[in-house]
Amino acid sequence: MSLPPEKASELKQLIHQQLSKMDVHGRIREILAETIREELAPDQQHLSTEDLIKALRRRGIIDDVMKELNFVTDSVDQELPSSPKQPICFDRQSTLKKTNIDPTRRYLYLQVLGGKAFLEHLQEPEPLPGQVCSTFTLCLHYRNQRFRSKPVPCACEPDFHDGFLLEVHRESLGDGTRMADSTTMLSISDPIHMVLIKTDIFGETTLVASYFLEWRSVLGSENGVTSLTVELMGVGTESKVSVGILNIKLEMYPPLNQTLSQEVVNTQLALERQKTAEKERLFLVYAKQWWREYLQIRPSHNSRLVKIFAQDENGINRPVCSYVKPLRAGRLLDTPRQAARFVNVLGYERAPVIGGGGKQEQWCTLLAFLCRNKGDCEDHANLLCSLLLGYGLEAFVCVGTKAKGVPHAWVMTCGTDGTITFWESLTGHRYIHKPTNPDEPPVAEQPKPLYPYRTIGCVFNHQMFLGNCQPSDAVETCVFDLNDESKWKPMSEEAIKSVCAPGATTSLPPFPPLCASTIDASVTSNEIEMQLRLLVSEHRKDLGLTTVWEDQLSYLLSPALASYEFERTTSISAGNEEFQDAIRRAVPDGHTFKGFPIHFVYRNARRAFATCLRSPFCEEIICCRGDQVRLAVRVRVFTYPESACAVWIMFACKYRSVL
Repeated sequence: MSLPPEKASELKQLIHQQLSKMDVHGRIREILAETIREELAPDQQHLSTEDLIKALRRRGIIDDVMKELNFVTDSVDQELPSSPKQPICFDRQSTLKKTNIDPTRRYLYLQVLGGKAFLEHLQEPEPLPGQVCSTFTLCLHYRNQRFRSKPVPCACEPDFHDGFLLEVHRESLGDGTRMADSTTMLSISDPIHMVLIKTDIFGETTLVASYFLEWRSVLGSENGVTSLTVELMGVGTESKVSVGILNIKLEMYPPLNQTLSQEVVNTQLALERQKTAEKERLFLVYAKQWWREYLQIRPSHNSRLVKIFAQDENGINRPVCSYVKPLRAGRLLDTPRQAARFVNVLGYERAPVIGGGGKQEQWCTLLAFLCRNKGDCEDHANLLCSLLLGYGLEAFVCVGTKAKGVPHAWVMTCGTDGTITFWESLTGHRYIHKPTNPDEPPVAEQPKPLYPYRTIGCVFNHQMFLGNCQPSDAVETCVFDLNDESKWKPMSEEAIKSVCAPGATTSLPPFPPLCASTIDASVTSNEIEMQLRLLVSEHRKDLGLTTVWEDQLSYLLSPALASYEFERTTSISAGNEEFQDAIRRAVPDGHTFKGFPIHFVYRNARRAFATCLRSPFCEEIICCRGDQVRLAVRVRVFTYPESACAVWIMFACKYRSVL
């Protein structure tokens, strides 16, 4: 096969770069000098090329070069435009074949080579070409790196074939600049967190499994390569039930010069488990003692919502303080209020429970919550508290009840001036707390609380846990002087740090970074708007009505939608006067204008339309009858990290009023 001249020169340049990077010329000179000293007899005048090649092969130089060149050529093949590139920040589909990697760093190449025994999908028919079907997506987090597999159709043996290149040795995490050896890597206890998500044909996501992969067995494997069979267990009430098996291959790159014995690796892992178990045992002993003391203050404390431990998606009890940690959003979110809006647009869904019997408790790890894009009130509150701590605020998660005694979690911030602010993570609303004094005479005017909270049992963050020991646990009478131990019984900060500080125990899941949105707001807004126009036209046709759209009127609705979102984010209303003025100019005398704005956190146009029709105001606009009826619809999608979005839709109509 002959190459065109430009390709040949490009290939030569690639080979030259690779040889320079590996310092092959220097190594050849060293071997040449060594061979001449050792092997050249005094009567021989020159060394043949064959002798030199033999010496290079004997020392493994040629094998090393060929390996590296294979790597580069694969890289060239993969860059052909056969498939669109995945978005860099969210789907870092880094594989050995695709990525230009730094040869001075240490990487772990994780390949997922198919799944089996996903018995829930045993009867799943083979999807036809082009048919929309439910899919599995595997999400990974390792040492501040996030990865996402390509979606594969749900099946008993899902066809996962993805590779992820994980950087084991990261300067950003305080590692040195030297290449990490086996011993150094053995001390890196961070697990690989794998989360399996199922997405149905309507775009609804379900958490299937959450698994922490211990990768260090590869350090004791021959050639630094090992294959594993990972059994995934269900979540919540099904955490003891197997949902399927993944075949995984782990490979160190560059290959390890010296592997450890499997005995050394196993001993290290056993020591870590033993140390973690001892720390957790000591904290449990302390927590029991603290609880006994708390109950001795007042017997009624037994009925208060003082939550020291909570179960995660795998059914493991963990201290609540471990679910919160200062989290910085980088450049993805600019203000605490914007962070509250982001948390608010993540979907709300209570943990699923089979049969009746009340609420199933499940506090999700952050990766599971973000990948699923929805969770319970505790998940929202933990994330919002973490973000507010990242912005330097003194934030706490509050555990208590709403009306009718429904358990609830929300966030509280304490200002330097003593101002107490409640943040409702499900709505983004903020409330200033002004305690009422129960000892005041009845005639004295008391501030009326606007917040929906009734009682409060405890508050916590990553460093502190405080139980409410005031005579009443009613929120409206609570005084939030957290330094007053007669009102709030604290836990020892040292005890909390022993099990909740980063790196304190190997059982703590590390916090993943947030990822930028992969949604194109303009394209998505247009798509939903076109679908809604079609749905409205079909609905009116069924009623025997014609539909005439007015594009200019639709465009004039944009400022209103932008204003609504700005108000949700900042609590400041702006731009309403210009919108009203533009509408007055667009609607002639003798005509009537009606508009109906509505807000969603999903992008399913058909579902949104069905919801809109349930509102009598919206139905009146969509089914408008009259003279010179003109309809308008405007959609505006506002994107947030993790591909969360706020979707604003406004339907409007104008028509001549006929009495």
